[in-house]
Order: sequence, then C-alpha cells, then structure tokens
Amino acid sequence: MPHPLHCQVLVVGAGPSGAELARLLAQAGVDVVLVDRLSDLRRAAFSSAAVPLATLDRFGLPQQVVAARWSGWSLVGPQQQRRDWQGATPLGAVLDFGALRLWLADQAQSWGASLQLGWQALGCSSFGSGPTAGMATTLRGPGGLTRTIHSCFVVDASGESRALLGDPQGSEVPLVTGVGVEWLLQVPEPLDGAWRQRLSFFLGTHWLPQGYGWIFPMVPGQLKVGVCRLIDAKRSQPPLVGSLNRLITATGLSEAAVIDRHGGRIRSTISRRELHHRGRLIGLGDVVSTANLLGGEGIRHALTSARVLAPLVLEALAQPSHAERILQAYPRQLRMALGRRWSLSGRLARRTWLGLVDGRADRRLDRLLTGLQTKRAEDLSALLFDYRFERYGFKALPYLLGWR
Repeated sequence: MPHPLHCQVLVVGAGPSGAELARLLAQAGVDVVLVDRLSDLRRAAFSSAAVPLATLDRFGLPQQVVAARWSGWSLVGPQQQRRDWQGATPLGAVLDFGALRLWLADQAQSWGASLQLGWQALGCSSFGSGPTAGMATTLRGPGGLTRTIHSCFVVDASGESRALLGDPQGSEVPLVTGVGVEWLLQVPEPLDGAWRQRLSFFLGTHWLPQGYGWIFPMVPGQLKVGVCRLIDAKRSQPPLVGSLNRLITATGLSEAAVIDRHGGRIRSTISRRELHHRGRLIGLGDVVSTANLLGGEGIRHALTSARVLAPLVLEALAQPSHAERILQAYPRQLRMALGRRWSLSGRLARRTWLGLVDGRADRRLDRLLTGLQTKRAEDLSALLFDYRFERYGFKALPYLLGWR
C-alpha cells in the first residue's frame, strides 16, 4: 500500500456540492484533495438540471455549462390536456450537468485543489485528540489499488449513497426515495422547435402513476426526455423504461436517435433533521437531503450547502480545539439558507406523488392546474422554484395541502 497522503480537507464526491466546496476552500488557501469514484465526470450525468436564471449569477456559472435557456412552461395532463405559460424574457436555464461538474472541478484545481478520479471511499476513522485530531480515509482506485488519506476533516459529498456518513438512523428521520430514467435524444429540426424555450412536464396517471415525465431543451437538435416517481413499497409500480418509451411515442419523438441513457435516484428526508456531522466527518449536498422531492431538484441546493459549509470549515481549521462547537451551527444555518418553506414542499411532494394513483387523484390535480391558468409564467416559476405556495391564493391552498 502506498504511503498515506496528507491534506487539510478531503472531499469525497466531485458533484456540484463537493466540487463547489473544494473550489471555495482552495480559494481560501486550504490544502484540499477532491476525489470521485468516476474516472470521467461527464459520465452518469443524470440530472434534469433546470434552474432559475438567478442561479447563474449567484454561483458565477459561465455560458459553457448552459445547454439552453427557457422562458415558458407547458403542463400536459391529466390525460392529454395541455396548459401553456410564456414569459416575455428568459426565466431560467437547463444546464449541461457533465459540463457543470467538469467546470467546477477545473475551477477547484485552478485554485490548487488536487483532483483524483477513479477513487472510491471505503471508510474512514478518526485518530488523535484535541488540536492534533484527524481522519484516516481508505480509498480504492484503478485496478483495486488501495490507499489512505490523512486529513483534518473529511466531507462526505458522495450523494444519496452517503458512502461515509451512512443513512439516517431511527424512524423519526425516514428517507423518501425517488427514481428516474432519462434519455438524451438527437431530434430533427421540425420536431426540435416544438419543445424549445420551455420546460414541459407530463402529469397524471395516464403518463405515470406516482410520478411525472418531462421534456427539456438542450443544445439545438437535442432534447432531454425523462420520467421519475417516488417509490411506494405498498404498490406494484410499472417499469420506468416502459413509461419513458410511451412518453416518447406519444409526443412524436420515437424516430429520434438516443445519444445517451442514464438514470439515478434521490433519497431525502422531509424534515432534514438527520445527522449533519459526526466528529470531523461532515455531510454535504444530497448526503444531508438537499435534493428537493417536489421537483427532484438538487443542483442549486447542493451548491447552497457548499456556500454554507465553507466558512464553517475555515473557522474550524483556524480553531481546531473548537471544531465541534463550530460545526454544531451547520444544520441550523443550512435550514435557514434553504428556507422555511422547505419542509412544506417536501410534505407536498410526498402527498402529491405518492397519492397520484387513480382517477380521483387526477381530478384533484386537474383542479390544481386549473387554478394556475390565471397566473403568469413568472408566478409559476416562483411557485416551483421558490416554493411560494401563497401565490395560489387561499382558495387553492386546501387542494395543495390535500384537504379536498
């Protein structure tokens, strides 16, 4: 086994949260090692990757990670009914998730972080005590080679797998799981134009019980088509690929060439009351449930978690004897950053998607969507991205909360 590497902070996972944290810490002069199990960060690029326009400015994201911009919404269903909203100016962007990961990792490296791809974290343990305490993390790399990295802190940014911190324990913090598949299609020009400038969602049991489908624009001539649902152990659920094929056929895209096939899952708690750190092992991004279940959205929340954690890690590095006290502020600060509507959106997601199983649920969803028709495209963005449910008005809130 090679001699251990040494660094101040080891970040496991080069997704948006891990790479952004590595970038912020490296900018502050911290010795950072960023590792990822993938050998190519463009692989396994499963993410719907739709964000509001303000996200680009807030996180300094360049044009090279933007696949398309959108200014409207289409909600299709229940059944075939279609409702459209169009804004006068762009409201958001669809990101190229692989390009985003590469750019963030390159940024971290440009500030001095060490990037090591193809290495999977197997486990970590603490050593020493007081100011000299640290963590030893075992990694397995290409060809089965193992090595150890010694660091002051370890950040688990490994996504929903929670490779180091582990799943939340106890019935009071249950994980809700969503699964999805997505295909990238090469589409001829006449078909491509029908789906540009808008995010299109397909809702109702006609399309997918306990979930939804989508078509998002990418670069000219390419569309991202996917389906996802929450897992319900009490019901038999049809294969997702079959539902995706039906969506592609029903929307006239069956002749399009499939460029890439990928899929994944998210697992989040509703309350976000799980353990955020254990000693000098800290969770980040999806590891601490920053993927929002309402729309399966995770990128900007993962980036937010890195922005919250970075100054706390810097403070803990400067005052190692007070690290535990400093990190105790992390859960509260992250809850404040994600907003007070977070848990409501999670409860709404669980009620809406798990309850979407029959005609009665379709009719309730139809009433919700009818209530939205008088709103502007900007109002719909505020509802779905900022969780501003009050914009429905008080008459619609009972439907939102499942009271009618």
